[in-house]
Amino acid sequence: MSRPGPIRLLMVCTGNICRSPTAEGVLRAKAAAAGLADRLHIESAGIAGYHVGEPPDRRSQAHARKRGYDLSALRARRVRPADFEAFDWLLAMDRGHLNELELMAPQRHSSRVSLFMDFAPGRAGRDVPDPYYGGPADFDQVLDLVEAASEGLLERLLGYSTK
Repeated sequence: MSRPGPIRLLMVCTGNICRSPTAEGVLRAKAAAAGLADRLHIESAGIAGYHVGEPPDRRSQAHARKRGYDLSALRARRVRPADFEAFDWLLAMDRGHLNELELMAPQRHSSRVSLFMDFAPGRAGRDVPDPYYGGPADFDQVLDLVEAASEGLLERLLGYSTK
């Protein structure tokens, strides 16, 4: 992946209203706080088109806001075939999304698909669980996991450590 410019990351979940927009917002904020915003281009999308054009789930927004992340400008979209060319990494929130992305990916771009939690130290192979049908603790857990994976990703891709 030797294209010039920032590293391009697409965060992917089911409908792009809970997990992947949370990951987009958290990673953008952490990159900006580290002075690395110009080195990453971050978007999010869903495997399914259930919520295209909608903002993130109000509960996702509220829990993110409590931690200082603003998701309000984000809008759901669906993963497109062109994304496999346009992005350096397509990061799945769970193994189901990973499987779907692997099926969708042209063979020449299959190495661009990965599980987001593989970047979280000590949590490789874990899913970011879907909080949609859960309660407040589920949305907080998503934030905890996304923060850990975002920090690990910044360290692995850009050499930045929050420690």
